[in-house]
Amino acid sequence: MQEKKTWDILSISSIPLVMTLGNSMLIPVLPQIEKELSISSFQVSMLITVYSIVAILFIPVAGYISDHIGRKKVIIPSLIIAGIGGLLSGFASWQLESPYTILLVGRLLQGVGAAGASPIVMPLVGDMYVKEDDVSKGLGMIETANTLGKVLSPILGAALATIVWFMPFFAFPVFCIISILLMIFLVKSPPLKKEPIRFRKFWQNIKVIFKREGRWLYAVFIVGGICMFVLFGVLFYLSTMLEDDYHIDGIKKGIILAIPLGALCFASYATGKAIGQNKKKMKWMTVVGIALLTIAIFSVSFSKDVYILLTALFISGVGIGIALPSLDALVTEGIAMEQRGSITSFYSSMRFVGVALGPPVFALFMKLSHSTMFLLNTLVCLLALAIILFAIKPEETVKATW
Repeated sequence: MQEKKTWDILSISSIPLVMTLGNSMLIPVLPQIEKELSISSFQVSMLITVYSIVAILFIPVAGYISDHIGRKKVIIPSLIIAGIGGLLSGFASWQLESPYTILLVGRLLQGVGAAGASPIVMPLVGDMYVKEDDVSKGLGMIETANTLGKVLSPILGAALATIVWFMPFFAFPVFCIISILLMIFLVKSPPLKKEPIRFRKFWQNIKVIFKREGRWLYAVFIVGGICMFVLFGVLFYLSTMLEDDYHIDGIKKGIILAIPLGALCFASYATGKAIGQNKKKMKWMTVVGIALLTIAIFSVSFSKDVYILLTALFISGVGIGIALPSLDALVTEGIAMEQRGSITSFYSSMRFVGVALGPPVFALFMKLSHSTMFLLNTLVCLLALAIILFAIKPEETVKATW
């Protein structure tokens, strides 16, 4: 990777790190919020879901705009909006007797900010490098920062909540300010290569890409969404179970939640360095990752023992950590620079669909038996495995251009 780009990549990596903290810091705190506000598990899960739903809606818009005015001009205002959302949520929790509705509004603003920040990172990395090998390494670092945020989130969220339960909301704007300063002073966004096109022509071109490359693009989108669905659903379940069944809370719970996420972080970093520009390797690394995830989820169906559960989740983390950078590289390197922001935004939207569905679906599944819940999720993982095996053919995956 070009040496002069090191600080740029490290600065850009702060964005997925911050956005992950903004969402995942709440995972260990959700049971406490549920008790403090006297709301149901489904209602508290909506604090994750509303963030993700609004991100799903705004991500394609942000991707389109970033292709036309530049990545930084979208990312920095988005970080500001996200920080304001965190402040609103924190202030409502601190001052209002019934803050739930305003909390949702604050989370909505955070979702708008997340839509214009984190998803634009992948095309920005793709823009910065000429060599595809460097792009893969850069994306591996981005996915590592994303997963590092997931590792730190439960520990940091639990630690902040020991001060007062709404402190994670106030901490988020501080992280946003740091990321904004890094983007302003250390990141030089490469100029766009072509003049902006009108929306009608843009939409026609998008349809052409999906008509020609749709099979593998849809496959990558769906599997990315499934990975995030399983990850956030299981984390929500584990957080609730540790507190309700084992009476483990606070920082100790945060550390336990960080174990599978640490595995995910390490696997993402190693995979990003290993895959290079070999699309066949990207496919088969994804197959290996999803296969590990499937086996782990299936094995946990037969026991609620916390040690078996954590072992299975560790393996799940490795599997997702292998799959995600490979999927990122496939969708980023398969699309030309001028359309990269728009196409990767659809991919990011699908990942947010998984995040949005995970906690509420698992909240409903928790009313079923433990075995039924994990067997149903095993079927979902098998579906992802079949899609990767049969829908992605790397020899047919060429860089889509106009």
